[in-house]
Amino acid sequence: MKPQPRIWVDADACPVAMKEILYRGAKRTHISVTFVANQPLSIPPSPYLQFVQVERGFDVADHWICQQASPGDLVITGDIPLAADVIAKGATALNPRGELYTKENIRARLNMRDFMDTLRASGVDTGGAPALSQADRQRFANRLDTWLQRAAG
Repeated sequence: MKPQPRIWVDADACPVAMKEILYRGAKRTHISVTFVANQPLSIPPSPYLQFVQVERGFDVADHWICQQASPGDLVITGDIPLAADVIAKGATALNPRGELYTKENIRARLNMRDFMDTLRASGVDTGGAPALSQADRQRFANRLDTWLQRAAG
């Protein structure tokens, strides 16, 4: 019998609204969700929710998540290099805006990220990401629900 898939959350930058959606999903489906951050995080008491605090440092949480993720797991992250790493391991990656990273789109996402980093390094103001919208929340909830149904079934 293969182990039940798990959800790993890059929690330092995960919006509160998405964390709450994850709390409800874990309770409903009994699928384990582990929040990983380098600073303390309060989560509701539940046998399906865990919190792991890692050391402070650049990409420490990302490396920890990548080591733990297994094929079939879901990783919630806005960090494109982490998404690429877990996809290479056979996991699924979903960002907090509900965008699914796949083998087919991750290379283009990495290239765009690198291009934007180059622009910023040369002094170009690229602006920031727009505020999280209700459509983003709904897209995230829908994609999470689809994954949970497959994982629980």
